[in-house]
Amino acid sequence: MTLQNAPKLVFTLALFVCLAMPLSTAQAKTFENAPSSFADIVEDLLPAVVNISSTQKLEEPEDFPELPQFPDGSPFQDFFEDFMERRNGMPLAPQASLGSGFVIDAEQGYIITNNHVVRDADEVRVTFHDDETLTAEVIGTDDKTDLAVIKVDTKEKKLTAVNFGNSDILRVGDWIVAIGNPFGLGGTVTAGIVSARQRDINAGPYDDFIQTDASINRGNSGGPMFDLKGEVIGINTAIFSPSGGSVGIGFAIPSALAQPVIDQIIKFGRTRRGWLGVRIQQVTEEIAESLSLAKATGALVATVTPDGPADKAGLKAGDIILEINGKKVTEMRELPRLVAESSIDSDAEITYWRDSQKGTTKVKIGELEKAEEEGLVSSGEDEKPAEGLEVDSVGLSLNKITDMMRRDYAIPNTVDGVVISTVEPKSEAAKKGLFEGDVIVEINQQAVNDPEKAKSIIEKAGENGRPSVLLLVNREGEVRFLALKLKTDK
Repeated sequence: MTLQNAPKLVFTLALFVCLAMPLSTAQAKTFENAPSSFADIVEDLLPAVVNISSTQKLEEPEDFPELPQFPDGSPFQDFFEDFMERRNGMPLAPQASLGSGFVIDAEQGYIITNNHVVRDADEVRVTFHDDETLTAEVIGTDDKTDLAVIKVDTKEKKLTAVNFGNSDILRVGDWIVAIGNPFGLGGTVTAGIVSARQRDINAGPYDDFIQTDASINRGNSGGPMFDLKGEVIGINTAIFSPSGGSVGIGFAIPSALAQPVIDQIIKFGRTRRGWLGVRIQQVTEEIAESLSLAKATGALVATVTPDGPADKAGLKAGDIILEINGKKVTEMRELPRLVAESSIDSDAEITYWRDSQKGTTKVKIGELEKAEEEGLVSSGEDEKPAEGLEVDSVGLSLNKITDMMRRDYAIPNTVDGVVISTVEPKSEAAKKGLFEGDVIVEINQQAVNDPEKAKSIIEKAGENGRPSVLLLVNREGEVRFLALKLKTDK
C-alpha cells in the first residue's frame, strides 16, 4: 500500500463505519413513521369527498340605457333596435362558484363545506366520486368561521361518510392528506405536513387555523384535511398566494373549532354561541407590569356591556380574565372561542386579575346571536375593536363618539370628546395604561370632539418640537391628566 492510496482507504473505512452505525432513536422514529404510500388511505376516503358547484341568478339591471334617438332613416336606428330586441330575449349568465366538501352522515346526507362556496346560492349541486350529481339543500351557514352544512336526499344514493378526528393533538411536522376539487378538475389528492398551528390570518373573530404546505388551490375550499388515520382534522379554507396559485401556504379550520359549529347548525339551523358582554384587548408586557401581573397573559377587559352577563357578574373594565371554567386564557384571542363554545344559560366560573390579586366570579352565559339582534353588539364583532383614525406618534386610533359607542363603552351623554378605538401594543399609550373606550376630552388644553382635529393638534405639537402632549382623559366618569411622549423619526 502506498501513501498515495492511503487517504482514499481512510475515506472508504470512515464511510463504512458511518453506514454501519445504528440509527439514533429520533432517526429511527422518522423512518418508521414516514408513509411509503398514501394509496390505501386515499382509496377509502375518496368516495366521501365531493365537488360542489353553486349558482346565483343575476337580475337584469333596471337602469339599462334606453334606445338612443336617431333621425328618421338613420342606419344606426335599425342596428340599435335589432340589438335591443336580441338583448331582451337573451338569458343572463348566472354567477358560479366551485368548491369541495365531504360527507359526515351517510344516512342523513349531511355534507360540510365552506360558507363562501354556497353563499347566496340559488342552486347547489354536489358531484360524487362516481360522477353522479345531486341537488343539495343548504341547512345553515356561519360566516364567522366560514362553515356551511348542506344536505342531499339519501334515498337517491348510498353515501360514504368520514369521521372527525382530534385536531388538538396535532403537532407541527405531522403528515396530512388534502382532497379537493382544485380549479374544477375533480377529486385531487395532495399531501404535506402541518407547517404551523393556531394561525391568526384576520379572517374572523375565531381564527385558529392549521397551516400546511400541501398543495391547496382555488376549488379546494371546503375540502377535508385528513390525518394518517383517515380522520378529518381540518377543513381547507384559504391560501396565501401573491399569484393566485399554491405557494405551499394553505390554511384549514381545525376540527376542534368546526365540530361545535356544525353540531349547532344541524340541531338549530344556525349557530348559538355563548356571549360574555365584554370588549377585550391584548395584555402587553407593559400593561402586565403596570397591573402587577407576573407575565403578559389573559385578556384585558376594555369595556363591559351595561346589563350584560359580565356586568351582572361584577366584572369591570381593567380586569384581566385569566381562566374560564378552569381553562387558561394565555392569549386574548383564545377567550372569544372559549366563550362561544360555552353552553348558553350555563354558569361559567371566571378567574380574573384585579388590584394585584386574583378573584373569581360566576357568569351566566348569554347568547351572542340574541345580543346581536337586540343591538347590544354590532355585527358579531363583539371581541374586536372598531377601526378609527390612526395617530402613529402616540400609538392610538380615534373615533367620533356615536350612540352605539356611548352604549358599548358606557359613555354618558354629558361627556364629549374622541373615543379610543384601538391601542397599539408596546406603544406609549399602552405603557401609560390607556384602554379602548377611554374618551380624550382635551389635548394640550384644547377641547376635541373630532379625530381629525385631535390628530392635527398632536402632529402640530411634534412639528413645534414638543416632546409630549397632555391629554385629559375620561374613563367611566373619572377624569385625569396624562402626558404621552411623542414618537420621533430619530
